[in-house]
Amino acid sequence: MKQTQERPARQKKKNRNHPGSSTAADFTAPVQKNDVIEAQVLAQGVGGEGVVRLQDFPLFINGVLPGEKIRARVVRVNRSHGFARLEEVLVSSSDRVEPPCPYFGRCGGCDLQHQAYEAQLAFKTERVKDCFQRIGGLADPVVEPAIGMEQPWRYRNKVQMPIGRRDGEVRVGFYRGRSHEIIDIKECLIQNEPSDRIAEAVRHWIKERNIAVLDREDEIIPGAVRHLLIREARYTGQMLVVLVATSAEVPHLEELVRDLRLAVPQIRGLVLNLNDAVTNRVLGEINHTVWGEATIEDTIGDIRYRISPHSFFQVNPEQTRRMYDKVVELAQPNGDEHVLDLYCGAGTIALYLARHAARVTGVEIVREAIADANYNKTLNNLPQVEFIHGKSEDLIQQLMTESREPDLVVVDPPRKGCDESLLQAIGHSGIQRLIYVSCDPATLARDAKILCTFGFHPAHIQPYDNFPQTQHVETVVLMTRE
Repeated sequence: MKQTQERPARQKKKNRNHPGSSTAADFTAPVQKNDVIEAQVLAQGVGGEGVVRLQDFPLFINGVLPGEKIRARVVRVNRSHGFARLEEVLVSSSDRVEPPCPYFGRCGGCDLQHQAYEAQLAFKTERVKDCFQRIGGLADPVVEPAIGMEQPWRYRNKVQMPIGRRDGEVRVGFYRGRSHEIIDIKECLIQNEPSDRIAEAVRHWIKERNIAVLDREDEIIPGAVRHLLIREARYTGQMLVVLVATSAEVPHLEELVRDLRLAVPQIRGLVLNLNDAVTNRVLGEINHTVWGEATIEDTIGDIRYRISPHSFFQVNPEQTRRMYDKVVELAQPNGDEHVLDLYCGAGTIALYLARHAARVTGVEIVREAIADANYNKTLNNLPQVEFIHGKSEDLIQQLMTESREPDLVVVDPPRKGCDESLLQAIGHSGIQRLIYVSCDPATLARDAKILCTFGFHPAHIQPYDNFPQTQHVETVVLMTRE
């Protein structure tokens, strides 16, 4: 999921030797575990970590910024790079700020609270540019400055919190970085404020009613609670609480409903989701509505959307509207187009474009999201939109031949990017314009490189900071055929 900008690409074994070494066995890193080093931070990696180089050997260090002089202890050494832990900042960067969150550095949710916001935006702009150069193979890509937020806090409308116990203490929070240790979080500064009160009500209910929790991911206990999912409709104020458990035999749910409604009156419903698999995936397939409604409704612009527990919906509503307005601007619709929206989720982009096009076809693999998309189509009285359940890569050829070839394709894939067979089908078609909405610049650049082999080129690259205080960045790209 995460790479660093300067981290060397994985190479064949015969090429892994350090420069100057004759064989892999001869290689000796310039540092060893537990060595203490003093060095200048040269750059910032993809995860926001600082990069120092010792005899051209890169070390990655969390919590440091370019230009700083630091003291750090080496914690791991590989053949191509190593990792160190910050012990002291000897000379600070002018971009360093005091993190406002007391959990920063322990909770793995945020990476960049120690960096001034304007510097965060510059880092994300450069990260997108670097990916298009290094992975996409473009010599000098033109990347617009990342568009940020006036208030880069309390922006998330979706929260997923693991639940457990340690030394008898109930923990509802987030994982420590690179571990499954739960840090109990009483207040999170990037999620909506009512979610803090919901988490506290769940924490109190588990403690007072001695509710079983799943302390180990590899040991499934019937009726144990394992995750809390909270969804907020920012513009309607509605909230949905989803409790994830290993089975339906969770006691005292009536008391939890009472406590939640007292804590946050705008809660619309409580859903029990069943997940008894040994997995890192939060949600299972089955939902039981304990109380109220199993969905909430929100708006982006003047389009209304129903959102269910499984629906994909952008987590930052303010930035999402800016992004979707850019999609419409880049689409340059004249009202006669056929638009194909792949990986369409609950139909957010498809419906946003529908009032500007003659016909829109959306494709999505998650069946519940398609149900929401069809509901949203009726809700907004947009009969010119059709939603199809299935894999975009499996249906692309059929969609190209069944009717008029699309004038515009929009893709908004998951972090892993588009399937190559889908990109090949688009490349061999007569499609001249494609808009790519991406949450990972590395897979975006990889996919853009494939499209470039068919004559496409990126005509406009616009990053958006949908995830302030973290290393993540969203990007909207217009690809046009030369």
